[in-house]
Amino acid sequence: MAKLARDGVNIYYETHGEGPVILLSHGYSATSQMWNGQVEILSRKHKLVVWDMRGHGQSDYPADQAAYSEEATVADMAALLDAVGAKTAIVGGLSLGGYMSLAFHATHPDRVTALLIIDTGPGFKKDESRESWNQNARRTADRYEKEGLGPLGGASAERATARHRDATGLARAGRGMLTQKNARVIESLPNIEVPSIVIVGEKDTPFLAAADYMTAKIPGAEKVVIPNAGHAANIDQPVAFNAALEAFIAKLK
Repeated sequence: MAKLARDGVNIYYETHGEGPVILLSHGYSATSQMWNGQVEILSRKHKLVVWDMRGHGQSDYPADQAAYSEEATVADMAALLDAVGAKTAIVGGLSLGGYMSLAFHATHPDRVTALLIIDTGPGFKKDESRESWNQNARRTADRYEKEGLGPLGGASAERATARHRDATGLARAGRGMLTQKNARVIESLPNIEVPSIVIVGEKDTPFLAAADYMTAKIPGAEKVVIPNAGHAANIDQPVAFNAALEAFIAKLK
């Protein structure tokens, strides 16, 4: 358990085990604790790094809306790798964490040895589709602002069990990190040259088409559908999820 100072914002992170680094990022309004079921298996031969994004969990909740962005999140990820002495890492995450992993690769392809893309969408090529997503993200942010942490109660498993000090960071993260500005990430998919796995829960209906799309666009990508799992595939079916992840990582050189 440690804190990384980033331009006045303290970022909470944990490391487990020793070896080549795996950096896992959580979904929007979840925390690093969503990966508890993966710590033991992934830390056997690797140094697993999990963290709380700004505005989430035990990291700081800066009051300045400008402190929340895709760019800031990608920079936080690079700083975390620097902090643990890793020039490169296996990088992955769930939902927003998976999208940010793709954004990290688009910015720092030389620092990524493999991608773990879990219950994630790659963004949108069409401005209208992106704006529809952004409107929903802003509505979610407004709800957190008005209702506090109450909306987490009816959320999927990775969010329902998350612990935040208050909802102010989630509201700002919704407006600044969950929203998307352009098609940079989705357009980067054909340029990915590292081994990649796309994992999706069988019942995660909103992300099934996205998983197919990413598998088709990322050269050589492997897709695994986790039976009887929803958006939090790693929590809903940890045995099947861990087996898929372990099999993929075992093939990496």
